Amino acid sequence: MRDGRYHIRNFTLPELEEWVQRLGEKRYRARQIFQHLYVRNVSSWDACTDLSKSFRAKLEAITIFDALVLKKEFCSSDGTRRFVFELRDGYQIESVFIPDPPRYTLCVSSQVGCPLGCAFCYTGSLGYRRNLTAGEIIEQYSQVRRALGSKPRITNIVFMGMGEPLLNEKELYRSLAIFLDSRGVSFSHRRITVSTVGIIPAMRRLGESYPVNLAVSLHAPTDELRNELVPINKRYPLSELIRACREYPLPRRKRITFEYVLLKGVNDSEFHARKLVSLLAPIRCKVNLIPFNPFPGSSFERPSEERILAFQRVLLDCNITTTIRTSRGLDILAACGQLAGNLDAREDLRQW
Repeated sequence: MRDGRYHIRNFTLPELEEWVQRLGEKRYRARQIFQHLYVRNVSSWDACTDLSKSFRAKLEAITIFDALVLKKEFCSSDGTRRFVFELRDGYQIESVFIPDPPRYTLCVSSQVGCPLGCAFCYTGSLGYRRNLTAGEIIEQYSQVRRALGSKPRITNIVFMGMGEPLLNEKELYRSLAIFLDSRGVSFSHRRITVSTVGIIPAMRRLGESYPVNLAVSLHAPTDELRNELVPINKRYPLSELIRACREYPLPRRKRITFEYVLLKGVNDSEFHARKLVSLLAPIRCKVNLIPFNPFPGSSFERPSEERILAFQRVLLDCNITTTIRTSRGLDILAACGQLAGNLDAREDLRQW
């Protein structure tokens, strides 16, 4: 509850049913509200004409319909769209829509900033402010869907925006419950991916609670290097992380995705590739190579295409499925690792 009012999107359906009952209404009214929010994606209570005028007036008085304000939208030459939202406390977050027919993916944020400080990530360089609520996570989907209009339809959700989702575990789970509920948004668990740097206890709980796709941000095949690039490795070293991945309750036909940002002269050699093969050999997995996406103030560089392909070839020759992620939205600072809640990407690019 904010400002004495409830953010209506911050309820799972069971929570909404209980809340509606406390207001003196029948439980089925909650299901009607849920449908309005996530099937019809309405923008005001006035559009919910199957609710009585008196109930709508009550809802208007005690709820916040939208907790996010769309401050700016950037459109890339490749079709990627970057959305900057302002929260009610003035903080800003970002979401990115990535069209890649037939997949239309929305990348959502789970925190304002990020506390992990990964060396190659713009978001991490700006520090951490707070966790997002489930309603603030879900509303990113609702607002982007509204901005897109009737087409294209968002087909996939990835928790790869600002923040570490498993450090906001409670609200992550509540948002997943809403995304997966067949009476509302109704995403398949196959269409949702949660990315983590490896918060091991929370990884186990996620696997036991929700069979969504898991992506692990690895980025280095040795503890020495990963300690530099991903500081949380000092708490959850590679041996523990790999064991947790081996023991992860992976559904049939699914694989863990390991994300690996390639940094010129840092982690992109044949030696690193072969160490990575040895590390991942016992795990049902695939590797997603991400050539570094530059941002203002960074000292890292993107490897050459020849170096990227050579690294991939080592993994493929050892029967590890390996893809190279195409950088989308580079011209608007919307690519992986570039999100920072900025209202003027053009100014950032000029400073860079």
